[in-house]
Amino acid sequence: MTRSPRPVAGEHGALSLEMAILAPVLLLVFGLMALAGRVYLAGSTVANAARDAARAASLQNSPGGARQAALQVATQSLTSQGIHCVNTDVTVPTAGFTAPLGQPAAVTVTVTCQVQLAGLFPGVPGTKTLRGSFTCSIDQYRQRATAPMPLTRETLGVRVA
Repeated sequence: MTRSPRPVAGEHGALSLEMAILAPVLLLVFGLMALAGRVYLAGSTVANAARDAARAASLQNSPGGARQAALQVATQSLTSQGIHCVNTDVTVPTAGFTAPLGQPAAVTVTVTCQVQLAGLFPGVPGTKTLRGSFTCSIDQYRQRATAPMPLTRETLGVRVA
């Protein structure tokens, strides 16, 4: 039977000292990795909200409807994924809705969300601004209106005999 080597004189407690120094550093590194992961996931959620909002805006016939649909869908998407924004800004340039029929057009929606870092990872102070943008094509053969269209017999396609 072999005996384990005896510690050299003066090395008693060295492992405890190494762990006392190393443990807080490891905890800090793991905490920063978790925070970075949560920020990345929140950024992906904002990008997905921009994609959903651009799709909803592109399905509308008017600039006003596009803005309203984009804001509603972006807010709903962020809320359903648990992202609580301190400030939310949904930008919808509607120049594509003025393009003549038959011409390609697109709408780009940009969602900006300022989140509290404490909401992502407890105990972390400060805020982070997350931004997502997405461009979606507008159907070039769909009727577009620069103002809300009144409901008349002509717009509904009803013929009177």
